[in-house]
Amino acid sequence: MTPHPPSIWDGVLRRLQNELPAFALDAWILPLQARENGRGLEVLAPSAFHRDRVSARYLEIIRRHAAAEAGVAVCVELAVGEGGEAPQRAECEIAAPPSTPKRAPRAASPAAHPPALRAHAAVEGRETQPGLPYRFGFETFVVGPSNALAREAAFAMARGRRLGSGALYLAGPGGNGKTHLAHATCSEAQQRGRVVYASAEAFTTELLRGIRGRDTSAFKRRFREGCDLLVIEDVQFFSGKRSTQLELFHTLDHLRAVGVPVVLTGDRLPADIPDLDPSLASRMASGLVAEIEAPDASLRRAILRAKASGGGVRLPEECLERLVEAVRGSVRDLEGVLIQLVESAALLKRPIDLELTDAALRKLGGCEAERRPLEIHAVIGVVGAFFGLKPADLAARSRGRSALLPRQLAMYFCHRYTAASLPEIGRALGRAHPAVRNAIEMIERAVLEKAQLRYQVEELASRLEALRRR
Repeated sequence: MTPHPPSIWDGVLRRLQNELPAFALDAWILPLQARENGRGLEVLAPSAFHRDRVSARYLEIIRRHAAAEAGVAVCVELAVGEGGEAPQRAECEIAAPPSTPKRAPRAASPAAHPPALRAHAAVEGRETQPGLPYRFGFETFVVGPSNALAREAAFAMARGRRLGSGALYLAGPGGNGKTHLAHATCSEAQQRGRVVYASAEAFTTELLRGIRGRDTSAFKRRFREGCDLLVIEDVQFFSGKRSTQLELFHTLDHLRAVGVPVVLTGDRLPADIPDLDPSLASRMASGLVAEIEAPDASLRRAILRAKASGGGVRLPEECLERLVEAVRGSVRDLEGVLIQLVESAALLKRPIDLELTDAALRKLGGCEAERRPLEIHAVIGVVGAFFGLKPADLAARSRGRSALLPRQLAMYFCHRYTAASLPEIGRALGRAHPAVRNAIEMIERAVLEKAQLRYQVEELASRLEALRRR
């Protein structure tokens, strides 16, 4: 019997994770969703642009892996998903077998969602199923002096080795590999037992739901009983949340007493998180604290080579060295400029060269001489002036559409041009940090699809670059 299409898609994702580089997987594959359409597998893209790019570059690979998973030919269709444009399908290039039974269409199952979403299954009340891929693995983590301790410690925890009696705490600025190691640890450890993975925000939400319902027993069962590994990310989110901090302290205390390993990640050391109870900070730091720093030149070079070769991209040596010298920020910065470079070459139908590399660096502010961070208020002022709005208008609680896009752009550029964290940007604009993250992702997607927005982004970027050079 042919496997149910979401099961096929789950297998396709697992195969693609081993075949495609992380930046290609993140940019083009993970945003896709799959569902049954009565004829076979319908893969939904967030936009027509996204659908066309997947059709041109990855449809053949998806078809091949779908057939391998099913053991028979599977009809694979690409369409624009809900919330995007009206569904428009790419041609179905594999005929479904005549004997394939038709089923009534139904909503996409949890298995159709990207692995990064399924990683939250334990928090949402469902067990993470053995064998489901997390977003990253140890095999794709490039090791250097700045992250070697963190990688070895995470790998040891994933293999069941205890590092003292406390938690493993991975600390470092965003974009340098904490989430990669957290997912890799979960992926490896789920073969040995029940893994519970949650963001600090999800942990807090679950607790508040129990408190409002006057019953936290389900929350405690999920995070304390029958748990063989607990991973909580972005613990700086607990700043100022007293009741959540108390519950986390008791959870860590309980798991420590029963010998369950814990991995925590944060963008700073526990002692540096404001409004964090000293007892909780001490408990977080009582095991091994492994800091992850920005990659040095040799690691930047290795990362770029690995990502380029993994995606079948020819990156000339002089272009690679230009990127290594110019981009001295996080791994995410490296991935961003590489994606910009590769996609520019594809759109322009020309090979990667120094001219194209320099253009990509200019668009992303990638030159080291131009990377002086700006203050949040300066960025908000530039964006507001561009749209004829005052900073107070951008931070107002009003949801009027006239301020929506300018506010999202202000969040995007604050993330790009300042050293502020997402919560700090959110506070400056009167929003919670999830809204900041959503705004950044929305602008990054839309700038590829909407010419008018692209012109606005380029003009604002040029004004901020000029301000940064003063």
